[in-house]
Amino acid sequence: MTGGGADFVTHLAQSVIVGDGGMGTTLYDRGVFINRCFDELNLSHPDLVRGVHHEFVSAGSGLIETNTFGANRIKLAAYGLETKTIDINAAGVRLAREAAGSGVYVAGAMGPIGQPRRRLSLRSEQELAAAFAEQARALADAGADLLMLETFASLKQLLLAFRAARSVAPDLPIVAQATFDLQLATPAGDRPEDVVLMLEREGAVAAGANCSSGPKQLLDVARRMAAVSRLPLSVQPNAGPPQLVEGRYLYLTSPEYLAEYARRYALLGARIVGGCCGTSPNHIKEVATFIRSISGKQDLRPARIDVSGGADKAAEPSLPPVPLAQRTELASKFADPARFITSVEIAPPKGADADKTLDGVKMLRDAGIDAVNVPDGPRATARISPLALSLTIQQRLGMPAILHYCCRDRNILGMQADLLGAHLLGVRNVLLVTGDPPKLGDYPDATAVFDVDSIGLTRIATRLNHGQDMAGHALGSQTALFIGVGANPAAVDLELEYDRFARKVEAGAEYVLTQPVFDTGLLERFLAFAAPKGLPVLVGILPLASYRNAQFLHNEVPGMSIPAPVMDRMARAGEGKAGAREGIAIARGMLEAAQAMPGVRGAYIMPPFGRARAALAVLGLDDSA
Repeated sequence: MTGGGADFVTHLAQSVIVGDGGMGTTLYDRGVFINRCFDELNLSHPDLVRGVHHEFVSAGSGLIETNTFGANRIKLAAYGLETKTIDINAAGVRLAREAAGSGVYVAGAMGPIGQPRRRLSLRSEQELAAAFAEQARALADAGADLLMLETFASLKQLLLAFRAARSVAPDLPIVAQATFDLQLATPAGDRPEDVVLMLEREGAVAAGANCSSGPKQLLDVARRMAAVSRLPLSVQPNAGPPQLVEGRYLYLTSPEYLAEYARRYALLGARIVGGCCGTSPNHIKEVATFIRSISGKQDLRPARIDVSGGADKAAEPSLPPVPLAQRTELASKFADPARFITSVEIAPPKGADADKTLDGVKMLRDAGIDAVNVPDGPRATARISPLALSLTIQQRLGMPAILHYCCRDRNILGMQADLLGAHLLGVRNVLLVTGDPPKLGDYPDATAVFDVDSIGLTRIATRLNHGQDMAGHALGSQTALFIGVGANPAAVDLELEYDRFARKVEAGAEYVLTQPVFDTGLLERFLAFAAPKGLPVLVGILPLASYRNAQFLHNEVPGMSIPAPVMDRMARAGEGKAGAREGIAIARGMLEAAQAMPGVRGAYIMPPFGRARAALAVLGLDDSA
């Protein structure tokens, strides 16, 4: 890449760089036997190596690592290849450069010596340092933009390699990564805090972790590193622990799951996000698309515009909000603490004809359901405007609608205008959500805006209810929006989810609808946290349609987690009507359990494929589903 190391350091300070995936496991998937020297393939099978690099570049990698992880003299000696050390490393850089073109950084990959501890102890530190220095010099001389020291099991050897590389390539940026076990320490016992602080002192441009057992574990490692250091982090996990399947080791973490964690790493301060063993080009494509989707400039902070409401931005007088019971019919029902609220999600149709959708809403209204939820482009697909459908439902059927409004598609000015317009039209029950990135739907190349996230949008709506715009300027009159937010009691990172929920409450949220819940323990834990915040909670209930439906939701939909006992019940029920009946039975059981929990004010039913009868069956109002 033009500009080399200096350009890389500048880029690192400004935005997130997507790394590549597991070179070794990808070559293994291409049929290379595990007893081969994978580094030597740079000489004997250059087209194969170049092809793997090209696949990662095509998937969206902004940085690729050379196929030289084990190309130091000591490890190559096991194959009788020590005399080819310089050739293998030089070829590794050349092949990566040919695939990278002019828009991708080439990192010279260096791994640990990796011999059994007894044999390693027989070698002097000088011998190890000489091996690292030789490899680093070869990579630098061949034109690598930076060096990537990775998968080191001890801080001692990592520092030895770092100092050796620095001695022969003083101007080349170095990124250094260790590997950690389930106790969140390196196999040698080094803590994440000690690793990152020492590398920061040594002058690494980024430090972090790779390999290990999977995405969740490295999130914990990254969090501990971020707590003590401002050094840019590099996080590249395995695709989960390997599983032996019919004689082959497979990594079962889905691309979607890895992409969700990539976002979390970036929120913690990671500036290099990629993958290690088991991460394929498909994994990296999801990571890269996810990063592009939630920020056009690859800066993953979801709220990039300040709507915090500081005193300097709120100098003009505000108006008192309209009393809750006077805002909307639904708000007045919430004002009655003895009432159990029911709402059913009805997605806008994909075509221009809403008659079937309105028939379903009429069925729900006649059955006594309190409101219908109208999601905003669910799964990022093209549908009728949720505002238009909400208005139609209220005007034609007299049924209260909860308009889902997301941050994906409009900038900050458009969002304020839409909320003011919704108030004018009488669509005043709103659920404010960040929204699914376009990558989840039919238009993965569509541009996402995300000027703010749901927390920032909640602050904006609260200000409008006080007669102010987001800049604190008086509007002369106030809106009467009934402001709801979402929460996920089964989130992968509950600490982050609880923190975001608390910030939504602080921003002015007035009720909360949860994601579908299948685990009573997780719901109880969330309610214990949420109860002191004082918001009424509508528990999300989703009747599964079949075992296949359950698998899809669990594996492919971010934020969805279906416990093994529920999956087992659906598997035993099978497909067809039997599976649908079992899904309704599970949902009924969850609803009954939720109704007995303090803090639950209602149920938010999400029937599969918009089937109104399935929602009524869960509520015990229709037995024909």
